[in-house]
Amino acid sequence: MLWFLFALMLAVAAVFLLWPVYRLKTRLSAMAAAIVVAAMALAPFVYLQIGSPDARNSQNVAPEIEEMVTSLAARLERNPQDLAGWKMLGRSYFTMGRLAEAITAFERAIELESGRDAQTLADLGEAVLMNDQSSITGRAGQLFETALSLSPANPKALFYGGLAAINRGEPLLGADRWEALLATSTPKNVEDILRQRIAELRGESLPPVESTVAATATTTGAVVTINIALGDNASTVVGPDATVFVIARDPAQPSPPIAAVRRRASELPAVVTLSDSDAMIPGRVPSAFAELEIIARVSMSGDPIAKSGDWFGSLTHRNGSNDPLAILIDQQVP
Repeated sequence: MLWFLFALMLAVAAVFLLWPVYRLKTRLSAMAAAIVVAAMALAPFVYLQIGSPDARNSQNVAPEIEEMVTSLAARLERNPQDLAGWKMLGRSYFTMGRLAEAITAFERAIELESGRDAQTLADLGEAVLMNDQSSITGRAGQLFETALSLSPANPKALFYGGLAAINRGEPLLGADRWEALLATSTPKNVEDILRQRIAELRGESLPPVESTVAATATTTGAVVTINIALGDNASTVVGPDATVFVIARDPAQPSPPIAAVRRRASELPAVVTLSDSDAMIPGRVPSAFAELEIIARVSMSGDPIAKSGDWFGSLTHRNGSNDPLAILIDQQVP
């Protein structure tokens, strides 16, 4: 539940950021919906990886975890009736980004349950949606509807079901579902943003949610300013349109990142500022940490997940220090 709530906070933040798209159109476009959904579904594993420049790809998790998952899969081959095992395997594959395998595992669990467990249906819907973002109005959307018919208060099904309804052009149904989600003990920051979105879906008005979010930050000014440049080797292979992720994280607890911004390689060299307004989660702001690890990574694939071939540089900064900071992106992910 903790990971779900964390993912939900990021997802609702994405809804807030994309709301101008909704205002300009009568419904969320497929692309906007996919981005919002991705923020929720990918959060648990994307943000475990985004601040790890030495990660080869989304499937390169800690060896002991990989070994455990492999062992579980082997055990299920010997005991294919182990329902709990299939659910655990599906969640593990999903967290690792192995979506096709997650879908297969969840489908096996649903077969064993005769399709009567709402949570498994919602989990499968999430995996299907991440594997095919257009399925918000197809198979994934139907899975969320079935989950809600079995368990009307399922948080994951309520969130995704609300998003699917909005995407179908049913904003009031989306508002109803997100309103029901408020009854599932959502965190205060999430509750405030959801209430604002629900009011707009219903054509009502509330005080801007921005004021609530801003109140959680101790400052809106710059926390750290870094000169970022490409090293000679990187500059010969990095294209001008490559995405550069600049991430601040807690050295003692790297995941999830504290703050992040993105730039284009064509903008480098550049002075990049990270402030409390760049926080990933309201209330967890860079200025609240004594020390920050700053990573600048060029994504050669465009993905936020570190992959082999990406270029990066990093440094550790102590808040309050006036020392000039500079990162040279001159290391490559193996």
